[in-house]
Formats: sequence, structure tokens, C-alpha cells
Amino acid sequence: MTSASADTTEESGPESIMIKLLEKLSPTECPKLLHRFVDGLCGRSYPRRVEYSEVWSLIEWGELMNSLTQLFRVAVGRMSSDQQVQELLGDLDSAHADAILQCLHARQEEIRQALVDRTNGMSSTQLQDFNWQIKLALSSDKLSSLNTPLLNLSLDLKENGIQRAVNMEMNKEELHTLISALEAANKVVLQLK
Repeated sequence: MTSASADTTEESGPESIMIKLLEKLSPTECPKLLHRFVDGLCGRSYPRRVEYSEVWSLIEWGELMNSLTQLFRVAVGRMSSDQQVQELLGDLDSAHADAILQCLHARQEEIRQALVDRTNGMSSTQLQDFNWQIKLALSSDKLSSLNTPLLNLSLDLKENGIQRAVNMEMNKEELHTLISALEAANKVVLQLK
């Protein structure tokens, strides 16, 4: 092996494995495989290796599935343009590249939702819904004239498959503290993107 070919292999990474392996399948069968793969990515059943055992070995099949997973997650997660996807595909022949782009266009929203669900599932507690009300407390048992606005916040949470409700009542200062904490968390999330 010459040093030029070794450099090419090192630079191209998982997509180069996918490119070479995907080209083993005929262009007419490629869309079927890609859509069945996206079905698996979205929580349904993946294509079965036995259906493609004459095309790919077990190791090649694993590499192809890993490479497709990475490609679809990166392309949809980063909202890549067609040109950016083409760059990821490198020198993949046009028939296979077109099949990937068509599959991405057709199933992009479904893949995005599956990625969001997967990310949300990493935490044991998920916010399902919320509701809020503003009340004005005119008086209390200790003060005859209070005139204090209060926020009533109801959170519907799902923890390990079990729904539960959390209700909170906050005054103006407590609400500002909550908003500041949520804004700080949002900044951290934006920095991670």
C-alpha cells in the first residue's frame, strides 16, 4: 500500500466504509434498504442481515449499519444541506447518493423526531405538559391587605413510565429565580450545540 492510499483511508473515516459497502447493493435495491434502515432508526424493526447475507458479510453489515446510523444522525441533527450531505458521502456514485438524499428528504422529520425522543429518553424524568395561572392574594390570616401576585405552576411529569403531577406556588421573587435558572440552563444547551 502506498502512503497516498493510506492517507486517503485515514482521512475518510466511517463514511468511506459505508460508501464502498453501499455500492455492493444495486441502485434499485438501495432505496428499500435505506427506508427499512430509517424504520429501525425510528424505533421499528431494522432490515434483517439474512436478507442481505449474499451481499455483505456479518462484519461488513455491522460497519454499514454503524456508518448509516452516523450519517443519518449527523445529516438530520445538523440540518445539513444537500451539498453538505454530498460532502459526507465523498465519492459515492450518483445513483446511491441520490437514493440517500431522497430518503433523507422523505423521512427527515421522522428521523428528527426519533433523535429528539432518544435524547429525551436519556433522563428518567420528562416534562409532558405544563399549565400556569396568576392569582392575586388580597389578604392572609396575618395581614389584612396583602395584594401579592402568585404564580400557580402545574407540571405533568413522566418518570420511568409513570405520570405524576407537581404543583408549585411562587411569589414574584421565586418566579424570577426560576426564570434566571432556566435562562442559564438554556445558555448551556446552546453552547453544547
